Amino acid sequence: MTIRKLLSALIPLALTGACVGSPGPVGNAAVPEPAKPVALDAYLGTWYEYGRYEAPFQDGCEGVTADYTLRDDGKISVVNSCYEGGLDGEFDQATGRARVVEGSDGAKLEVSFFGPFYGDYWVLDRGEPDDNGQYPWSIVGEPSGRYLWMLTREPQPDAERRAMLEARVRELGYDWSLVRLTRQPAS
Repeated sequence: MTIRKLLSALIPLALTGACVGSPGPVGNAAVPEPAKPVALDAYLGTWYEYGRYEAPFQDGCEGVTADYTLRDDGKISVVNSCYEGGLDGEFDQATGRARVVEGSDGAKLEVSFFGPFYGDYWVLDRGEPDDNGQYPWSIVGEPSGRYLWMLTREPQPDAERRAMLEARVRELGYDWSLVRLTRQPAS
């Protein structure tokens, strides 16, 4: 699915707060509130998708990355990229914006690829800042429990990080059997 299709699929998501197309199963009927505050400076930068709940708007995407940068207006620029159908597939990108939800300690964002439509983006948990001042991993969800993403700063997380992410996703109440691991290019 091209990013253009992704964008057209996100309009109903933003309007209804539900899944677009054929919604996937609810993988967590009791999505928890975010566990920790999120400092924007530590969250900005490039993230590699380690795994996700499959969503119609990401069908077949591999090599998924998300780049977050601060805009002059205080919002966040979001650039999502993927290779369609496999790592040798067509490269596609979508650019959007995000804003921090007031009173959320930075852990809840609203993301839009079409204004004025925004979707929920909750940083449910994240690692402690590394030597570069960045969070090394994050687990992202939203209130319906149908979407889940695990993000890391490296395309190929080591076995310890992979095991920790699986354990933490389970602790947060998500059904691990619904997770689809994302293939990333070799580093």
